[in-house]
Amino acid sequence: MKLFVTYFGAAALATASLVAHGQTAQPDLTKGAATYGQVCVACHAADGNSSIPVNPKLAQQHPEYLVKQLQEFKSGKRENAVMVGFASTLSDEDMRNVAYWLASQKATPGAASDKTLVTLGERIYRGGIADKQVAACMGCHGPKGSGIPAQYPRLSGQHAEYTVAQMVSFRDGARKNSLQMAQVASKLNDREIKAVSDYIAGLR
Repeated sequence: MKLFVTYFGAAALATASLVAHGQTAQPDLTKGAATYGQVCVACHAADGNSSIPVNPKLAQQHPEYLVKQLQEFKSGKRENAVMVGFASTLSDEDMRNVAYWLASQKATPGAASDKTLVTLGERIYRGGIADKQVAACMGCHGPKGSGIPAQYPRLSGQHAEYTVAQMVSFRDGARKNSLQMAQVASKLNDREIKAVSDYIAGLR
């Protein structure tokens, strides 16, 4: 419970930070849709529900989280050779418009595909791994993967391949923009990462 409160407090601070930096202007969804169609659609599909497993589904994601990621791609805090190029073309207003448009799109459900790992994945997601001091994923991402704005993303139905790649990147130090996730991933082996990622794909 203490861990959950700490993470929830961090999320509240992140939201307050966005507000403090002038992120309260009403987003323009029409402009967001237009910018998305010009910059993002090829990789993330027309409605934000990417059909390419290595590219994340963005539909129905928390807009504050999306803005944060785009800003960190642009600044280099989150490294990705493809995304830095796209993000660098966007202003803060563009990012906000796109993020809120994506949040208005309905996410398509996913499904777990590896029945041999479902039990392990569920156990990690819902209860963590006590002997490794790994907290339950649902403490930050919710029982159904709905996340906690603005710090912790919605995971429900996300492609397992994408989630695996991000967890491995956190574990190996390639992705550096979330200390909490780096600490969690550092304690998980490949099988545990695959199991929880596959379980997340089926959350709804």
